[in-house]
Amino acid sequence: MLLIEDLDFKYSTQKILNNINLKLDKGEIISIIGPSGSGKSTLMKILSGILNNYSGKVFIDDKKLNPKIHNIGFIPQHYGLLPWKNIFNNIKLSMNIKKIKDEKIIFDLSKSLGIKDILNKYPSQISGGQKQRVAIARTFAINPSLLLMDEPFSALDAINREFLQEKFLSVWEQEEFTTILVTHSVEESLFLSKKVFILNKNGSLSKGFENSFFGKRLDNYNEEYFKLLNALKRNIKGEINYE
Repeated sequence: MLLIEDLDFKYSTQKILNNINLKLDKGEIISIIGPSGSGKSTLMKILSGILNNYSGKVFIDDKKLNPKIHNIGFIPQHYGLLPWKNIFNNIKLSMNIKKIKDEKIIFDLSKSLGIKDILNKYPSQISGGQKQRVAIARTFAINPSLLLMDEPFSALDAINREFLQEKFLSVWEQEEFTTILVTHSVEESLFLSKKVFILNKNGSLSKGFENSFFGKRLDNYNEEYFKLLNALKRNIKGEINYE
């Protein structure tokens, strides 16, 4: 479980996050969307433990957020792979940090994600889509108690993006990690999350929008889908409230 209470954050005198309150039960998958500069990446840095000079409370499984004791998985936009390590050792790196020794995890994940044949290659030798799959495998390998994804598919072309979204979901559904996705794409948020939150320009977080289109593609789109899609886009602009 993730619990955020009255979270504020400032850069110098500029307030970035404003009274954030959020509760996620174990296994929930949500997305946070919003305009550029609203503080989405800042929130992810706080939840990953990179930033700790915030006010308020953050708990994971009833314990104060601490990356030394919590398995927090982070999938960044630009993969974060080490160029001097091969793919096998890039995945293993996260396991070494958490002192996980079972290498079978790497082979099982690489098979599920279709990267078993590139484990001996280096990041410079593989495609962007393959790098993203490696980043997913590296994060899943530590069995995270909280999974964070910051624009993980935005650098990919449309075909690879949809393919990787579906690959991600197929592996995620086996474990159902508690997950927060940050994205600029409303369509992506509807495909990859069961509830959508909006981080406003003033750094406040809206109530969650329930989403019944999780994991569904074009043939499931209907009037209700476009009603929700357009309402979310207007809410990002601050135009209306969705009922």
